[in-house]
Amino acid sequence: MKKMGIECTFVDQTLPLEELEKYIKPNTKAIFGETITNPTVQVLDIEKFSLLAHKHGVPLIIDNTFATPINCRPFEWGADIVTHSTTKYIDGHGISVGGCIVDSGNFDWDKYADKFPGLTTPDESYHGITYTKQFGKGAYITKATAQLMRDFGSIQSPQNAFYINAGLETLHLRMEKHCENALEVAKFLKEQDKVAWVHYSDLEDDVNHELAKKYLPKGSCGVLAFAIKGGRDASVTFMDKLKLISIVTHVADSKSCLLHPASHTHRQLSDSQLIESDISPDLIRLSVGIENIDDIINDLKQALASI
Repeated sequence: MKKMGIECTFVDQTLPLEELEKYIKPNTKAIFGETITNPTVQVLDIEKFSLLAHKHGVPLIIDNTFATPINCRPFEWGADIVTHSTTKYIDGHGISVGGCIVDSGNFDWDKYADKFPGLTTPDESYHGITYTKQFGKGAYITKATAQLMRDFGSIQSPQNAFYINAGLETLHLRMEKHCENALEVAKFLKEQDKVAWVHYSDLEDDVNHELAKKYLPKGSCGVLAFAIKGGRDASVTFMDKLKLISIVTHVADSKSCLLHPASHTHRQLSDSQLIESDISPDLIRLSVGIENIDDIINDLKQALASI
């Protein structure tokens, strides 16, 4: 984002509203957050950030990839725009890379016209139209498709769209099973002496459980985070002993898959940089699939027994 001239201010999402307000700058254009963070699986207080965004005249954009539209509907809590990596649960089978933007049409761009001239002033590349005047509530998504998709070329092929639509047909069934299996796995891991900690918001004693009950009453998702006692090296050893669960960067798939960020996606960071990013060196992200629960737990059990 920085290379594109966009400055980002990162905040601790657990801060109270009055503390978060200190991070708003005169040139702040949007607030962005994930319903469930990747890979730390924290639940965002969407309503709190909606109040913050709208008080300061900017839209709230929510990445709802992990929760999916089945388990969370961010518009009902004040979000203005929702994004999904359709590569994940919506596809569900790791066969198509894609993403989507869903616009609620609720944000009043004209009210804060000086902040959003791309939407509220004439666009000479489209015969001088002003998107908010020409398209009303559809201004943002029309500009995104008619101009930005044209300029950046981020368009989905028909074959990939076919794969995504096929995945959508079973999303409601798969999410129920993902949540059911993940809760069983989280309970199992909590009972293991070799496990240091487990984060999964559907557990009643999880720090995010109350937020999950509010925003994710049907269940959160199939992704949880945990660590093996012994730190980074123990986590890597455990991971290497798995047989059924795949070790991949991919996440939120029908099959169970696992990642140790410190030795994979974030391996360029030192331990202190990892901690600063809120990713502990021992963190393991486990995406629980829809296989038979006994098979999943037995694989975890044999890997734990081998370390």
